[in-house]
Amino acid sequence: MMRAARPITDRQLSKSPHWSEIRPQLGAEEVENSALVGNSTSRGGFNGRKVRIGRKFDRGRLVAAVAIAALLLTGCGSPAAPAESAPPMAPESEVAPSPESTAGLAIMKKKAGIAECPKSDPNVPPARSGLPDVVLPCLGGGREVHLAGLRGKPMMINVWAQWCGPCREEAPYLADVATTNKSDLMILGIDHADPQPALAIEFAQLSTWKYPQLADPDVVLRAALQISGPPQTFFVRPDGTIAYRHAGSFKSADEIRDAARKYLGVSP
Repeated sequence: MMRAARPITDRQLSKSPHWSEIRPQLGAEEVENSALVGNSTSRGGFNGRKVRIGRKFDRGRLVAAVAIAALLLTGCGSPAAPAESAPPMAPESEVAPSPESTAGLAIMKKKAGIAECPKSDPNVPPARSGLPDVVLPCLGGGREVHLAGLRGKPMMINVWAQWCGPCREEAPYLADVATTNKSDLMILGIDHADPQPALAIEFAQLSTWKYPQLADPDVVLRAALQISGPPQTFFVRPDGTIAYRHAGSFKSADEIRDAARKYLGVSP
């Protein structure tokens, strides 16, 4: 099975901006062109400070700026990159996390009220047309999760990132459904292509997401689930097979509930 290579820490792995500083201006047609499966569109929608680039030529700063711009376009609206291409944000180092940094993330996670990650069977082979044979860490610390080993309940898995504008737009709808959910539906989030877990936990807290959150800092799901960028949501049957992929952001909580009823037969 594939396993995420790097531990999840709060070290600064890149110079990507805080999600509150990004000012995406995406049109619905941009997301529509990027969708691999499904028929939804999304539109960026929050204001922030503009990032200015000085006139003095600095190769390192230019490369970093281009990488950030490419990640935003890929994650929130451009066509999928080839599976073999390099991750959009490469780590500056492979330094092991310090006990202090790991403990700090755990404290943030507990304060945010984010639930512990679910148990999974590490020995279950992946189902045909199902969740991949991938092991992901739990955001903020906790047990790892073997995606293919999540069985027994219908699931809704939302792939997101704290730097993604459309993800912020749909955040309250996900929180609404999770809060009112009285069915057997398991709701799970995956923080994707995000080098700053502390900001991701902060985003989840502000979004009032209490359900479990995994992390995919090494973008292993790009190839495993053909993810061009967040947000994307998967509706998964109890046997681990994927019933439906919704590419792009949801426009209402009722839209999420309708999809759950249609593809999984549950009413959250």
